[in-house]
Amino acid sequence: MKIQNYLIISVLASGNLILSGCETAEMPKPQPPKVTVSKPLVQDVVDYSDFTGMAKSTESVEIRARVQGILQTANFTEGAIVEKDALLFTIEPEPFQARLDAANAKLAQTEAALKLAEANLGRAEKLVATKAVTKEEYETKKAECDAAKAQILADKADIEQAKIDLGYTKITSPIRGKVGRKLVDPGNLVGGTEKTLLTTVVSLDPMDVYFDISEPVVLEYMKWRREVNDPKAEKTIYLGLANEEGFPHKGELDFLDNRVDTETGTALIRGVFPNKEGFLYPGLYVRVRIPGQTQKNAILVSEEAIGTDLSGKYVLVVVKDNIVEQRHVELGTLTKGMRVIRKGLAADENYIIKGIQRARPGLPVDPQMAETPAPAKKSPEGESKAEPKSEPKTEPKPE
Repeated sequence: MKIQNYLIISVLASGNLILSGCETAEMPKPQPPKVTVSKPLVQDVVDYSDFTGMAKSTESVEIRARVQGILQTANFTEGAIVEKDALLFTIEPEPFQARLDAANAKLAQTEAALKLAEANLGRAEKLVATKAVTKEEYETKKAECDAAKAQILADKADIEQAKIDLGYTKITSPIRGKVGRKLVDPGNLVGGTEKTLLTTVVSLDPMDVYFDISEPVVLEYMKWRREVNDPKAEKTIYLGLANEEGFPHKGELDFLDNRVDTETGTALIRGVFPNKEGFLYPGLYVRVRIPGQTQKNAILVSEEAIGTDLSGKYVLVVVKDNIVEQRHVELGTLTKGMRVIRKGLAADENYIIKGIQRARPGLPVDPQMAETPAPAKKSPEGESKAEPKSEPKTEPKPE
């Protein structure tokens, strides 16, 4: 019994010591997470609109057989560049040369008949005065003469048609451009009721790009056209291919369709681009950028700092006492990784650029200041190039 009482007293004493230790020890306070913040970049920015377009040749020609005959030769290399008036195909010319010779012979025969008719008419004119021939015979001679003259005109027309048909036996390119593959091999009969398609030729320099623009862009383009007040003026646009960064190629807008599609609210527009280097090809899908008006003192933030929730786009701002505030914003143009903020952020506020996942609205953070990027220089593709003064400070690892 004494041993049991001793054990109970020992256990109670140990428990009291543990409880007294818990009362005196204090739990460490959690430290606010470290984040990297920066002030927005303020600079003038050219607003722009991006579209997807398709490249098309300024000239595209279907080469067809215009007379019926046996295709004799194909005088080009498939896929090569051919000059204007270069010989592409030859249709057997002998039948057409024979028709031309026959037409010339018929003309000579008619001219001989005209000379005879004119001689008979001359004699009739002398004899009708003495009544050696009747008036009816005179009129007949005159009609024969007029008929011979008319036949000469018809024969000359037949000769011209024969020359044209003979000329069609040599098929040439009406433009300078890239020729396609031959669709008919020599030895086949071509022409006939349906003008046989033989090949195609497309021009490559310059190249057109067609795309649809929305109503606001149509209105902006029309406003620019009124302000310029020069029908020959062309608006500069920029183009980039799928395998290129940015919009390195410069062109001009030269055509706007005469109506806006009421179903889509868009209008067809065309840009023309020089293509001496051959970077554009008919049928390619391309990216097109149309510069707009310049925004003065635009506020820009890093694209990585922008989040999305059910209410839209937002940035996290560090306000008084280093408290995080979620600020919904209205976005504008993207410029080299920097996004224009139209509404929702002031130029003197600090926004979080690193450590967004650790920050919570309404809770404090430990902000580490990064340098604001320097104002950007205008790039040739119609946007600004952000050139930071220095790299942002390395984000500290959370403790």
